[in-house]
Amino acid sequence: MKSSPHCKDNRERLADAELAARLAALSHPARIEILRHLAGANSCCCGDVVGRLDLAQSTVSQHLKILVSAGLVRFEADGQRSRYAIDRPALKAVAAELACFASSCTDC
Repeated sequence: MKSSPHCKDNRERLADAELAARLAALSHPARIEILRHLAGANSCCCGDVVGRLDLAQSTVSQHLKILVSAGLVRFEADGQRSRYAIDRPALKAVAAELACFASSCTDC
C-alpha cells in the first residue's frame, strides 16, 4: 500500500491490483444486489440470498465465491451451512479510494 499523493487524508491506499479485483467483483448487478441484501443482516446463508434473488442456487454460490475472493464478503462454515457477511472495512476502503478519485478530479 502506498500513500496517495492526491488525497489529503494521508491514509494508506489499497494496492492497485487489490482495488481492481474489488471493483471487478462489484461489476455485476447480481453481486451488487447480494451486497445490498447482506448489508441488512449480520450474516446470511446462501439459501437466504437465493430466496431474495431470481437466480439459481449455483449461480448465487458462484457470485458469493467471487465476492469472497475479492475480500468484500467473509465466509464462515456454520455446521452444514455456509454463512456470508460483508467485510465492512474492505468495502469502506473501496469507497475511500473512489472518493479520492472523485476529489482529485479537477475537471469533473
